[in-house]
Amino acid sequence: MTQPIAFLNGKTLAAHEATIPIDDAGFVLGATVTEQLRTFGGRLFRLDRHLERLAKSLDICGLDPGLAHSDFGRIAQSLVEHNHPLLERGDDLGLCIFVTPGPYAALSAGRLGRPTVGLHTFPLAFGLWAARYAEGVRLVVTPVEQVSPHCWPAEMKCRSRMHYYLADRQAAAIERGARALLLDAAGNVTESSTANLVIYVPGQGLIAPPRGQVLPGVSLEVVIELARGLGIPYAERELRPADVAAAAEAYLTSTPNCLLPVTRFAGRGIGDGRPGPIFGQISAAWNELVGLDVAAQAVRFANREGG
Repeated sequence: MTQPIAFLNGKTLAAHEATIPIDDAGFVLGATVTEQLRTFGGRLFRLDRHLERLAKSLDICGLDPGLAHSDFGRIAQSLVEHNHPLLERGDDLGLCIFVTPGPYAALSAGRLGRPTVGLHTFPLAFGLWAARYAEGVRLVVTPVEQVSPHCWPAEMKCRSRMHYYLADRQAAAIERGARALLLDAAGNVTESSTANLVIYVPGQGLIAPPRGQVLPGVSLEVVIELARGLGIPYAERELRPADVAAAAEAYLTSTPNCLLPVTRFAGRGIGDGRPGPIFGQISAAWNELVGLDVAAQAVRFANREGG
């Protein structure tokens, strides 16, 4: 088959044939547990760690997908082995895993069923962030708060993310091109939409909000690992917006783009308003870890169709 394939409810099929019924609880309620991975050089990055987090999310929701950890890994690898060669040489894929409760009884004549389980790949949308490695990201605080951990634990990765959508719309209205930095009800910094936040303070090192208040990002774990290898201290504590504004450097870290510098916060530059030297050190270490230049790859494929 010379077109991408996907996995849905026990079957491997052409990706364009992988469809979800409109009465699925993942669509009706946004009740979807998910993981998003990416490849480097056609190899899935930190697959086992993502699957561990998926298992935790499924346990929190009480969902049994009928697949073991090893089954998810085998399916993910098989999709990448087929789909990655369809890309241009040097390009890479994202891979999504999702599990929903299945049919939503109120819209399916009371019908219940097994959870919906799917895996699919997609060309990474490099065009969305390629310029940010050099220009940086703009962040602002909006009135939209992070979801309380009393709604669901921060460690559960799910798609119930309307607050991200609303916060980013408001952020763009405040400052063109800006993204939202979400606070909790106490006014503490949590994370941006889809990314963990880290700041750098000279004499202290990297500082991030405490685990338990944010999604435990796999990419954040990599940043910590690389920083320690470079002799850069790392700590976690509650952060206020003033701490971000006063930082020498700040970063967003997430699976697709790895590490991006934050160069403006609340309308003012962070540091000198340009990506700083610590960002450069950690980025170089990341490139060495994965065997390619992450930023250069994004720039190269930023304008491809679907990129």
